[in-house]
Amino acid sequence: MSKLDFWFFPTHGLDTLPDFVSRQYADAAIHCGDLTTESQIDEYKASIRFLRAINSPLKLVIAGNYDFTMDIPIFQRKAAEAQPLDPQLIRKFYGNYGEVRELFGDEKETGITFLDEGIHSFRLQNRALLNVYASPYTPSCGDWGFQYHLDLGHDFKIGNVDIVMTHGPPKGIMDRTHSGQRAGCQHLFKVIARSQDRPLMHCFGHIHEGWGGKLCVLISTLSMIKRKGDPTGCFRTSHCSEDPHPLKRGSETLFINAAMESSQDLLVQPPWVVDIELPAAV
Repeated sequence: MSKLDFWFFPTHGLDTLPDFVSRQYADAAIHCGDLTTESQIDEYKASIRFLRAINSPLKLVIAGNYDFTMDIPIFQRKAAEAQPLDPQLIRKFYGNYGEVRELFGDEKETGITFLDEGIHSFRLQNRALLNVYASPYTPSCGDWGFQYHLDLGHDFKIGNVDIVMTHGPPKGIMDRTHSGQRAGCQHLFKVIARSQDRPLMHCFGHIHEGWGGKLCVLISTLSMIKRKGDPTGCFRTSHCSEDPHPLKRGSETLFINAAMESSQDLLVQPPWVVDIELPAAV
């Protein structure tokens, strides 16, 4: 087994990497969607600068509902609804269809891998094998990208993986909004709960005020860190074999809501650093 560090971020167009992030190495960095606030080209470029500055050889990224220009049918519909707005003006701020994907460039050069929905496997530099399920889809809450009608559901084909990356949370897990409503996905919860091989971690964002971590015990919430003052660093947790709460492969999952941008009084919520163990690649 290999011990690994993981950074977790959703940023909404943040382009300045905090000093404490740039100084620390991680085996992998994970961005759970919402690279932008308005899905404009300049916002994507800012997020890519942010990601490139992270000291990690592997940076995994998915889209979020705010990144609607990556959802081509939604982008096309929005462009059509914007008529008679000058198409050149739309292209200036939002790009052509599919252009934002090209901004990520060669992943061997940038270290950034944009993940479409599905299962992906990676051999890390320390020869550990990482299997990831990724999905940007969330229940519909307006005219955004990568959404589905809650009554129709979505087919999350998670399978046997180490980490699940989704934009939104499962129902009932760090998904409570300021109004007190649960905004997570019931279909996603059912897939995770009924999985014969539970993933080691499930990371997401989307509900900013739901920031926190939970295993069999509550690790942290926004109310806990606010009592200690504004955060000035990352929040670290370790769940390896020698730790008080080691992850039990196949039987329990560590849930991380990693939303960095606050919706209220904290400008930036602390990014997570998580230590886990993975098997070596054959």
